[in-house]
Amino acid sequence: MARSDHTESDLAALVLRLSVGPMLIAHGANKLAGKGGLEGTRRWFDALGLRPAWFHARLAAATEVAAGTLVTVGALEPLPEAAVIGLMTTAALTDHRGKGFFIFKGGWEYVAVVAAAATGLATLGHGRWSVDAVIGRRRQGPLAAAAAVALGLANAAALVATSYRPATDEDGQR
Repeated sequence: MARSDHTESDLAALVLRLSVGPMLIAHGANKLAGKGGLEGTRRWFDALGLRPAWFHARLAAATEVAAGTLVTVGALEPLPEAAVIGLMTTAALTDHRGKGFFIFKGGWEYVAVVAAAATGLATLGHGRWSVDAVIGRRRQGPLAAAAAVALGLANAAALVATSYRPATDEDGQR
Protein backbone atom coordinates (compact mmCIF):
# COMPACT_ATOMS: atom_id res chain seq x y z
CA MET A 1 0.00 0.00 0.00
CA ALA A 2 1.14 3.52 -0.71
CA ARG A 3 1.61 5.83 2.26
CA SER A 4 -1.50 7.83 1.34
CA ASP A 5 -3.56 4.65 1.72
CA HIS A 6 -2.77 4.71 5.44
CA THR A 7 -4.35 8.11 6.15
CA GLU A 8 -7.27 6.57 8.05
CA SER A 9 -5.06 4.46 10.31
CA ASP A 10 -2.66 7.39 10.81
CA LEU A 11 -5.59 9.54 11.90
CA ALA A 12 -6.93 6.79 14.18
CA ALA A 13 -3.51 6.44 15.81
CA LEU A 14 -3.28 10.21 16.29
CA VAL A 15 -6.74 10.34 17.88
CA LEU A 16 -5.85 7.50 20.26
CA ARG A 17 -2.49 9.08 21.12
CA LEU A 18 -4.06 12.49 21.76
CA SER A 19 -6.74 10.91 23.95
CA VAL A 20 -4.73 8.47 26.05
CA GLY A 21 -1.43 10.35 26.31
CA PRO A 22 -2.59 13.71 27.73
CA MET A 23 -5.04 11.93 30.05
CA LEU A 24 -2.12 9.97 31.54
CA ILE A 25 0.00 13.11 31.86
CA ALA A 26 -2.87 14.79 33.71
CA HIS A 27 -3.26 11.81 36.05
CA GLY A 28 0.47 11.80 36.81
CA ALA A 29 0.52 15.57 37.35
CA ASN A 30 -2.46 15.25 39.68
CA LYS A 31 -0.56 12.69 41.75
CA LEU A 32 2.32 15.17 42.02
CA ALA A 33 0.52 18.49 42.44
CA GLY A 34 -3.21 17.86 42.77
CA LYS A 35 -5.17 18.24 45.98
CA GLY A 36 -2.92 16.74 48.64
CA GLY A 37 0.03 16.58 46.25
CA LEU A 38 2.56 13.79 46.41
CA GLU A 39 2.01 13.40 50.16
CA GLY A 40 -1.70 12.80 49.54
CA THR A 41 -0.83 10.24 46.87
CA ARG A 42 1.54 8.55 49.32
CA ARG A 43 -1.25 8.33 51.93
CA TRP A 44 -3.66 6.95 49.32
CA PHE A 45 -1.15 4.31 48.20
CA ASP A 46 -0.41 3.44 51.82
CA ALA A 47 -4.15 2.90 52.41
CA LEU A 48 -4.26 0.70 49.30
CA GLY A 49 -1.44 -1.44 50.70
CA LEU A 50 1.34 -0.55 48.26
CA ARG A 51 4.63 -0.76 50.17
CA PRO A 52 6.67 1.36 50.42
CA ALA A 53 3.97 3.91 49.61
CA TRP A 54 6.37 6.85 49.16
CA PHE A 55 8.17 4.93 46.41
CA HIS A 56 5.03 3.76 44.60
CA ALA A 57 3.49 7.25 44.67
CA ARG A 58 6.55 8.60 42.88
CA LEU A 59 6.82 5.60 40.55
CA ALA A 60 3.17 5.82 39.48
CA ALA A 61 3.32 9.58 38.91
CA ALA A 62 6.57 9.38 36.95
CA THR A 63 5.37 6.43 34.88
CA GLU A 64 2.09 8.16 34.01
CA VAL A 65 3.83 11.38 32.97
CA ALA A 66 6.58 9.58 31.01
CA ALA A 67 4.31 7.04 29.31
CA GLY A 68 1.73 9.73 28.60
CA THR A 69 4.35 11.95 27.01
CA LEU A 70 5.73 9.11 24.86
CA VAL A 71 2.24 8.07 23.76
CA THR A 72 1.30 11.67 22.95
CA VAL A 73 4.32 12.27 20.71
CA GLY A 74 4.30 8.70 19.39
CA ALA A 75 7.72 7.50 20.48
CA LEU A 76 9.26 4.14 21.43
CA GLU A 77 6.27 1.94 20.69
CA PRO A 78 5.35 -0.52 22.20
CA LEU A 79 7.11 0.46 25.45
CA PRO A 80 4.80 3.27 26.56
CA GLU A 81 1.80 1.09 25.73
CA ALA A 82 3.28 -1.64 27.94
CA ALA A 83 3.64 0.93 30.73
CA VAL A 84 0.00 1.95 30.33
CA ILE A 85 -1.14 -1.67 30.43
CA GLY A 86 0.99 -2.27 33.53
CA LEU A 87 -0.37 0.83 35.28
CA MET A 88 -3.97 -0.07 34.50
CA THR A 89 -3.52 -3.70 35.54
CA THR A 90 -1.94 -2.65 38.83
CA ALA A 91 -4.80 -0.22 39.45
CA ALA A 92 -7.34 -2.95 38.66
CA LEU A 93 -5.67 -5.36 41.09
CA THR A 94 -5.30 -2.86 43.92
CA ASP A 95 -7.65 0.13 43.90
CA HIS A 96 -10.51 -1.27 41.79
CA ARG A 97 -10.43 -4.88 42.98
CA GLY A 98 -13.71 -6.31 44.20
CA LYS A 99 -15.71 -3.17 43.38
CA GLY A 100 -17.50 -4.51 40.32
CA PHE A 101 -17.50 -3.20 36.78
CA PHE A 102 -18.68 0.41 36.87
CA ILE A 103 -16.13 3.13 37.60
CA PHE A 104 -18.72 5.28 39.39
CA LYS A 105 -18.79 2.52 42.00
CA GLY A 106 -14.98 2.26 42.04
CA GLY A 107 -14.95 -0.63 39.56
CA TRP A 108 -12.50 -1.64 36.86
CA GLU A 109 -14.35 -0.38 33.76
CA TYR A 110 -12.12 2.70 33.23
CA VAL A 111 -8.80 0.90 33.63
CA ALA A 112 -9.91 -1.88 31.29
CA VAL A 113 -10.86 0.60 28.56
CA VAL A 114 -7.56 2.49 28.90
CA ALA A 115 -5.56 -0.76 28.76
CA ALA A 116 -7.57 -1.89 25.72
CA ALA A 117 -6.92 1.45 23.99
CA ALA A 118 -3.18 1.04 24.66
CA THR A 119 -3.31 -2.49 23.22
CA GLY A 120 -5.16 -1.20 20.17
CA LEU A 121 -2.58 1.54 19.73
CA ALA A 122 0.26 -0.97 19.96
CA THR A 123 -1.46 -2.98 17.22
CA LEU A 124 -2.22 0.01 15.03
CA GLY A 125 1.13 1.74 15.49
CA HIS A 126 1.86 5.39 16.21
CA GLY A 127 1.21 6.40 12.60
CA ARG A 128 3.14 8.66 10.27
CA TRP A 129 2.47 11.76 12.40
CA SER A 130 4.73 10.57 15.21
CA VAL A 131 8.30 10.71 16.45
CA ASP A 132 8.68 7.02 15.62
CA ALA A 133 7.78 7.71 11.97
CA VAL A 134 10.19 10.66 11.78
CA ILE A 135 13.10 8.52 12.99
CA GLY A 136 12.08 5.55 10.84
CA ARG A 137 11.11 3.28 13.75
CA ARG A 138 8.18 0.97 12.97
CA ARG A 139 6.88 -1.35 15.66
CA GLN A 140 3.25 -2.30 15.26
CA GLY A 141 0.93 -5.19 14.65
CA PRO A 142 -0.07 -8.27 16.62
CA LEU A 143 3.46 -9.01 17.83
CA ALA A 144 3.97 -5.46 19.12
CA ALA A 145 0.59 -5.65 20.86
CA ALA A 146 1.42 -9.06 22.35
CA ALA A 147 4.76 -7.71 23.58
CA ALA A 148 3.08 -4.67 25.15
CA VAL A 149 0.48 -6.85 26.88
CA ALA A 150 3.04 -9.40 28.08
CA LEU A 151 5.44 -6.77 29.39
CA GLY A 152 2.67 -4.76 31.02
CA LEU A 153 1.11 -7.79 32.71
CA ALA A 154 4.51 -9.09 33.85
CA ASN A 155 5.40 -5.73 35.39
CA ALA A 156 2.05 -5.46 37.14
CA ALA A 157 2.34 -9.02 38.45
CA ALA A 158 5.85 -8.38 39.76
CA LEU A 159 4.82 -5.14 41.43
CA VAL A 160 1.76 -6.67 43.07
CA ALA A 161 3.69 -9.77 44.19
CA THR A 162 6.52 -7.76 45.74
CA SER A 163 4.76 -4.64 47.01
CA TYR A 164 1.02 -5.13 47.56
CA ARG A 165 0.35 -5.72 51.23
CA PRO A 166 -3.23 -4.63 51.96
CA ALA A 167 -4.46 -4.55 55.51
CA THR A 168 -6.59 -7.49 56.55
CA ASP A 169 -9.13 -7.86 59.30
CA GLU A 170 -9.04 -10.53 62.02
CA ASP A 171 -10.52 -13.09 59.62
CA GLY A 172 -7.86 -12.40 56.98
CA GLN A 173 -10.31 -10.51 54.75
CA ARG A 174 -9.27 -7.39 52.86
